Amino acid sequence: MRSRIATRSARLALAAVAALALGGAATATATADSGTSATRPCATGDLNLSVTSETQAGGYYLITAKAKPGITCHLAGVFPSASFGSHPDTAVSPAEHSVSDDVVLGGSAAAYAGISPKSTNNNKGVQFDRLHLSVAGDEANSVTLRLPDTATVDRPVATNWHADRADAVPFIN
Repeated sequence: MRSRIATRSARLALAAVAALALGGAATATATADSGTSATRPCATGDLNLSVTSETQAGGYYLITAKAKPGITCHLAGVFPSASFGSHPDTAVSPAEHSVSDDVVLGGSAAAYAGISPKSTNNNKGVQFDRLHLSVAGDEANSVTLRLPDTATVDRPVATNWHADRADAVPFIN
């Protein structure tokens, strides 16, 4: 009886080790396929953020994100968390309907997102001269950027983060 219990315990232990090994292999494969296994997600404090005014597509703000010196991280291909004021109507909504590729930042690599302050075709809106911005999920650590000009805001939208600035133009229908 005693040897049978030991054998059963040994089999259970072996099965547990095998399950962990298989689970670890599956996790490693999934991470390697995502292309971001060597980097961690960027937090707002990891980035130097800047904003410029662009005239294409009726005018928008181009947000540029670069990792601070010595940091390598990745931005998920979703739109940034941003608002022009504290009222919920000034928070940006997504301009794209799907998730883009992650952007790995480090050295001179940059990520770009476009924010259109006005997605409506009317004369309504509230004017702002600052933008509150953070990486999605890190809203508690947002930064405030002074806009290069005063924005009239009415239902603002933002593109996802992209590695190519040409992909960050928020075209409004």
